[in-house]
Parts: sequence; structure tokens; C-alpha cells
Amino acid sequence: MRLHPACPTTPRAWTVELRPHTGGLVLVCRQCPHTSGQITATTARAAALAHLARHARSNLLPSHLRICQCHERGCHWHPRHRGCAGPIRLLLKRERGGRLWRLADACSACAAATAQAAVVPDTVLAHVPLHPTTARRRRRRPKGPGEQTRVREILSYLAAALPASTSAAARLLALQCALRMNTKMHVRLPNGVLRSLRLNAVQDPWSELEHARWLRITPATAANEVVVELLDAALLGQAPARPDRMRAADWALRASSSSTARTTGPLPQLASAYLAAHADPQAGSGLSELDQIGRACGVPLAELPALLDQLAATGLLSSWQACPDSGDLHWTLVYRERPSNE
Repeated sequence: MRLHPACPTTPRAWTVELRPHTGGLVLVCRQCPHTSGQITATTARAAALAHLARHARSNLLPSHLRICQCHERGCHWHPRHRGCAGPIRLLLKRERGGRLWRLADACSACAAATAQAAVVPDTVLAHVPLHPTTARRRRRRPKGPGEQTRVREILSYLAAALPASTSAAARLLALQCALRMNTKMHVRLPNGVLRSLRLNAVQDPWSELEHARWLRITPATAANEVVVELLDAALLGQAPARPDRMRAADWALRASSSSTARTTGPLPQLASAYLAAHADPQAGSGLSELDQIGRACGVPLAELPALLDQLAATGLLSSWQACPDSGDLHWTLVYRERPSNE
């Protein structure tokens, strides 16, 4: 059981609400009573997430001073669970169909029990200079976490940022776009990447992401690529430099296209990437909550056993076991299917 210190001077919990207004919507922040502004429906989600990100960046605290804000408020943000425990994470929660967004520190136990929520990695909120000073040329070394960690963090973020009804095909595209975008939030996706994802036989996932107001397709300058502009401003805060994120995008592409997953459809591909991103790179074993897998893949919990059986039958999983009491899933990947981190 976690022992909670005294509440810090600035509680790390922020809430914004999107309210109807003549001609559009108005963004109301409970911590900024005098700074509400009118926005359009197209930019509402991005504006809300960007506003919350600014609060988090301007109220940084060392990890040993951060406490579970959910517990401080009586844990009414989620159903009852076994107790407050685990490291403190930054949790993004969506309520009322996207009309209310909350960003707050929460322990791992509360985060796992909260519906329509996902952990926001600390690297997403870190400041990155867009125009670094010119320095002597030297061989570049990767910065921050490895490819597997970056993919895991973006999957967690997209679980909250995208509508729950988003298909697996659209989520695969969103993952690649989020990792490959430049500082102007533009993405050039070569047709070779799209062929590797094997999405030409499914319903147009681009239109689905456009309808969700997550991206906008722009005219391409070449015939062998698709160019889009992302509308989720919170993605601009990604700490890893673009070359490192491009390496993570390639890692995710190999993970989702391994073996026969690409021949069985987008959902097995997405699940394969999730399981690989959350598995030990050496042993191939992994542990995660069932509801988190369901949110990240956009699949109901009742359909997860059939999906996992399908992955095992096609040779992607060596074994899997779900614990109904704790809601945890244990799995082991087949060794030859794990993408390399090197």
C-alpha cells in the first residue's frame, strides 16, 4: 500500500472542457478561468491536448515529489480496485465523448483501472529545441529511449487520442504517421511503406482518420507517396529527434509485418506490434493488462481470446495466458518473430 506525502503546492491535475458556443466551440480550462478561447470542431481535440501539455510542461516536479492525484480525490475517476500502488505516471483521460479531457499524475494501479485513459510518456512532454545551434559535425548517437520503448509510448498515447471506434488499419497508419512526422507536422509516407502494411484490401483508413479530425490529406508532389498533415498538436512535444523516431517507425513496421500477421489482416498486425513492443527483447515474454491491450488495438475484451488464439495458430505467439482475477495477460513470442532493436 502506498504512503502518500503531503500534497504539493501545485497539484498536477488539469482539466479542460469543450463547450458549445455560437459559431463553434469554446475551450474552458478549470485552472485558467480567464483564458478561455473559441475554437473550431476541427481543431478542438488538438487544442485541448496542447493546452494540457503546456500545463504539464510549466509545472514540472521531480519524480519523488509527485503523488497520485486520483487517490487525493478519493479515487472516483475509476471503479474500485485493490489499492494505490506502483510508480507515478501522467495519465490522460477522456470523458463525455471527448468533451472533457483530464491530465493528472496517477499511480500505476489507478492508471490501469481508469477507463478511456492512457499513460502519457514523460518523453512526449519534454522540450526539444527545433533549431539547435550549429556544431562541429560528428557521428550522431541515438538519444532517449530505444525503438521498442518509443513504439510502446506512442501506442499508449494513441489509445487515448484516437476515438475508441478507430479501426486497426487506421491505428497502424496513425502509428507510422506519428513517428514519421516532421516539425511542421507533415508526413510523407512512401507507397513502399503502405505495401508493407498490406492495407490496400481494407476500407480506406485515411478517410477514417480524416473523419476523426486527426489528420488532413494534402496534395503530393510525387506519385509514389501520400502526404498528410497531422492535426494533433500534442505530438509536437515528442522528445526523440526525428531520425530516432524514424528508426522506431521502421521497428514498428517490422513488428507489424512479421511472418503471417500481414496475411491475416490489420488487427493481427496491430496486436503483433503491441505484443512485441511490450515484451522483453531477450526472453520474448510480456505482461500487460487486458483492458490496455483492448484500448490500444480497438478490440472488445470478449474478442481478445480469439485474436490471441489466431496469433498462436499462425506462429506469432508461443503461448499466452490470461488471469481473470487480476486482468493481466502473460505471453511469450516465438523467437524468430521478434524484431531486432539493433
